[in-house]
Amino acid sequence: MLHQFFGGVHPAEHKDLTEHKATAPLAEAPAQVVIPMSMHVGAPCKPVVAVGDEVKMGQLIGETTGLGAPIHASVSGKVVAVEARPHGGGGMMMSVVIENDFQDTPDPSIQHRDNVDALTGAEIIEIVKNAGITGMGGAGFPTHVKLSGAVGKVDTVILNGAECEPYITSDHRLMLERGEAVIGGARLIAKAVGLKEATIGIELNKPDAIEHLKSLVGAAGDVHIEGLKTRYPQGAEKQLIQMITGRQIPPGKLPADVKCVVCNVATAAAVWDAVTEGKPLTRRGVTLTGGALTEPMNVMAPVGTPVSHLLKMAGGFKENPDRVLFGGPMMGNPIFNMDVPMMKSSNCILCMTAKEAADQDPAQTCIRCGKCVEACPMHLTPLFMRQNVDKRQWSAVEALNVMDCIECGSCNYICPARLPLVQSFRTAKFAIRDEAAKAQAAKQAKEAAKA
Repeated sequence: MLHQFFGGVHPAEHKDLTEHKATAPLAEAPAQVVIPMSMHVGAPCKPVVAVGDEVKMGQLIGETTGLGAPIHASVSGKVVAVEARPHGGGGMMMSVVIENDFQDTPDPSIQHRDNVDALTGAEIIEIVKNAGITGMGGAGFPTHVKLSGAVGKVDTVILNGAECEPYITSDHRLMLERGEAVIGGARLIAKAVGLKEATIGIELNKPDAIEHLKSLVGAAGDVHIEGLKTRYPQGAEKQLIQMITGRQIPPGKLPADVKCVVCNVATAAAVWDAVTEGKPLTRRGVTLTGGALTEPMNVMAPVGTPVSHLLKMAGGFKENPDRVLFGGPMMGNPIFNMDVPMMKSSNCILCMTAKEAADQDPAQTCIRCGKCVEACPMHLTPLFMRQNVDKRQWSAVEALNVMDCIECGSCNYICPARLPLVQSFRTAKFAIRDEAAKAQAAKQAKEAAKA
């Protein structure tokens, strides 16, 4: 039985631009890839290659120094730079730049594995770790950490195939084109955490994907395919869990606290590739879309491919874009430098025309209509949070649970005054974390002085 989550909105989908276009390899591979040493939650990786080194596709080039996931070469060729380069998340990041030899010579470590059924859950998690797999539909949390933390604590595995964000269709195409890998990955994830079943949630606007995956599972019945009413932000972790299980994650808690673990369908396919073929995460499907783009499409591209090269493959701009985003219009991050590289979590590059972005008119005055409260899936009060942000009253904003905001953009979308609510909440979160860090530093300094 399916449940409901509070709030949400129904933005125009705009998926027709690419939903019927098969994922294709790039017509022309990039001459260089720029691979940032941070594409995951946690500390950046430490480069283990130097300028002049010849590397093979899939070779380890970045080691973890704490919480994180290792990083591998996405093409074969020569390392021509190890230096700070512009990063898709803003600022500069240490990166390994590889000049492509266009041979895609695989690293010797990439080997087909015959004994998959004999693997233990711990062995699967170790393979996932070494393959550098991270969440491919969100913040990029290291998958091996998520799975190891769920062992013995969860009774439900959920795969996110909702793809609720407008314009994006890379997961939809993945489920149609590589359904076997998605189902196989779901089974491996379930085994890794000690379970025998998994559930895949897919919005009802993808009936072909639902039917295709059901046909692949067949009589086995160990992977359940649930069709979900189309509603944003259905794919958010907390909302997806509530929709499928009825369980609500308390503030400050994680899915494991309600006995669930959630992975994206693309992450599941990456797990399948790593376990069965020994392939680290070096490529991913990306939707190139938006009204400003000449030829919207879905492509399979090496991690580290510059955005400028991807846009060139889609024919470039047919008109000047109002904005270019990593991700969709609701939660996407703006791209100001077209030479930044796509990363493991880059599922879409959206090029919006001024007409498409017309809902983002200059902010007016809040009329206290309460629509943002009705739309917030986290039961927050955006209008009051915003008032306290304007006054820079961070403790008051924190008391209103701003840290629980998932930044889905539902309040921005529904606000008749077009106030930049989510942006103000990001500012508040940064200020609250900064104050907490300063307080902790002061406490440590005081304790050190006493000692």
